[in-house]
Amino acid sequence: MTKFYRKWLPGLVVFAGFLTGPAPAQTPAQTPAQTPAQTPLQPAQPAPPAATQPPPRPESSADAGSPGEKKISPQEADELFRSVDQILQFASRDSGLPIRHEVKRRLVNRETVESYVEKETTRGDDAKRLARSELVLKKFGLLPPDFDLGKFLVALLKEQVAGYYDAKTQTVNLLDWVPAQQQKPVLAHELTHALQDQSFGLQKWMKPVDGDIDRKKEITQQDIADDELSTVRQAVVEGQAMAVLLDYMLAPMGKSLLSSPEVVAALKAGMLVGTADSVEFQNAPMYLKESLTFPYRYGLDFTAAVLARKGKDAAFAGAFRSPPISTRQIMEPQTYLSGEVIEPLPLPDFKQDFKNYTRFDVGAMGEFDVAILVDQYAGVDESRRLFPHWRGGYYYAVKPKGDPAAPLGVLYVSRWSDAASAAQFAAVYAQSLAQRYRHVRPVGENGVSDLAKIETITGKHTWLTEDGDVEIDVIGEDMVITESLDQPTTDKLEQELLTPMAAAGK
Repeated sequence: MTKFYRKWLPGLVVFAGFLTGPAPAQTPAQTPAQTPAQTPLQPAQPAPPAATQPPPRPESSADAGSPGEKKISPQEADELFRSVDQILQFASRDSGLPIRHEVKRRLVNRETVESYVEKETTRGDDAKRLARSELVLKKFGLLPPDFDLGKFLVALLKEQVAGYYDAKTQTVNLLDWVPAQQQKPVLAHELTHALQDQSFGLQKWMKPVDGDIDRKKEITQQDIADDELSTVRQAVVEGQAMAVLLDYMLAPMGKSLLSSPEVVAALKAGMLVGTADSVEFQNAPMYLKESLTFPYRYGLDFTAAVLARKGKDAAFAGAFRSPPISTRQIMEPQTYLSGEVIEPLPLPDFKQDFKNYTRFDVGAMGEFDVAILVDQYAGVDESRRLFPHWRGGYYYAVKPKGDPAAPLGVLYVSRWSDAASAAQFAAVYAQSLAQRYRHVRPVGENGVSDLAKIETITGKHTWLTEDGDVEIDVIGEDMVITESLDQPTTDKLEQELLTPMAAAGK
């Protein structure tokens, strides 16, 4: 499910406005004689030639920005452009990724960035995918019913962008309204993307699977497994760039990412809070805050873990050559390092079982998705305790044929490491119904009316809501959840998915 935020803006490899914040505090004894951008560096290879095109002057007509907005001076622009090659050398040494050619650079104003954002977010296929993701997120209660996801994302980027690398044009874009010194740490981040692009081709690498899963005629287990790949690879890309950014900021103090865990912790905590002027981000629903910062926070931890265990090549180039395949491997790097394999979940006969429905959306429900579900409905402590026990999940969303006004129907299949964890997650999911629906009434002798008192769920339980039945059926470590589907379809799905597991002793 977390893939949505990479679908709507594929041209913008990174935005970093809410990530960088102030530099770590320095005591007088630690204050360097020079800033990171001024510190002489010996590149691991010959430096690339300087940019052949001079920076556009901020005062030119092409750079007209918001009325009254202060622009960097021509001298600051010249300094910023000169710093690109020096910071690129630092990023290359720090990551081990070679400089294969110079990086194009340009100075852009706010209007140019905002126009780019709006153009990318309103492209036909991406806009449609975004609209589908929005409805599925609302079905699971992760977005408010009246929330406009597309409008929010455009506003967020306009608020947060602090420089970006465009893989389409292989150009690093610098901002004419942000002081040059504030942009230099961002440059360390963005130029890491340039190095990644030069060695591995970011646009192609970020799309390891041709086409969207929801466009396929037949859904396979591999399709479900592949559904998290864009999210996971984004975490690799951003985690590496965050590691270089931190090393760049800490270098004058003789410190690094691995020697400064307290700085890493503070930076990650700040990402979820945002700055005082980050109004859009601060007002965002929990799921969006967590999803949009996931590749930076968890990606940084992943890179640091691999770096500590296996060294620079494995953490940077190695993660491109042999990338992680699930949010579980990003959130728990030891599962990546050990080569853990998760058994795929069984799939129903989608075409036959849903013959009276039209497929609306389909995707994985990964470890990160369930972590946010539990966090939202049971709290962060319960989430941290429970999400490591995730062992697979997917959803299949449909609309009844001939009834476009009908509520979205959902099949959600989930597997856990043991029966106790499955029963506890099922209870959290049941508790969420009270917040997601206006009317919830238990059906049958197994129904539970006071959802807040549920601690575990085993067997079959049904509740009637204004959008139809919600049924949770738990056998051992496996569960099938259906919402707003007709009873014959629900019965068929449960029999098809749960009965073989029970017979096999699952």
